[in-house]
Amino acid sequence: MSEEIKKEKTCCAEFEPALWDGKILDWKDKRFLKTKVFTFLYMPLNFGIVMKKLCNKMGKAGANATDGLLLADHTSKWNMNLYLASDKEVPGVENIMLTGKFMCKVYEGNFKDTGKWVKDFKDYLKGINLETKKLYMWYTTCPKCAKKYGKNYVAIVGQVE
Repeated sequence: MSEEIKKEKTCCAEFEPALWDGKILDWKDKRFLKTKVFTFLYMPLNFGIVMKKLCNKMGKAGANATDGLLLADHTSKWNMNLYLASDKEVPGVENIMLTGKFMCKVYEGNFKDTGKWVKDFKDYLKGINLETKKLYMWYTTCPKCAKKYGKNYVAIVGQVE
C-alpha cells in the first residue's frame, strides 16, 4: 500500500473478519434504525445523503452506532432498506428491534461476486442443517476505506431462527 493511501482520512473503522466469520449472533431486541435508499440495478444512488441525515439525527439524540453494523436488505433493483445498529432510540427515525439467531459469514472481493457469495452462504447453511429466513448484506466499509485497507469485506447475515 502506498504511503499516500495510508495517510488518507478514513470514515469507516477497519473491519476484523475473525470477530464475525462463522459466528452465530443471538440477538434479543437488538436496536436498529431503519431507513432506505434508492438504487439503480442494486447500486445505491443517494446513500451518502441518507446516511448523513441519519447520523445527524443520531448525533442530536446522543446515540451511537454499535459495531459499525449496517445491514442492507435489497428489496428490489430500485430500493434498499438499511438497518443501522444503535445504542438508543432516535426520534424522527423508524426504530426497530431484531430478535433471533443470525449466522454471519464474511467474504472478501469485488461486489460482482455477490451472487457467488449468496450461493456459498446458503450451501454453508445447508451443510450445518440451517436455513435462512431473511438475508442481509453488511458492506463493512465504503469503497474509499476498502481501498485504504486493501480489503473489501462483505458479511452476509442470515436469520436462521
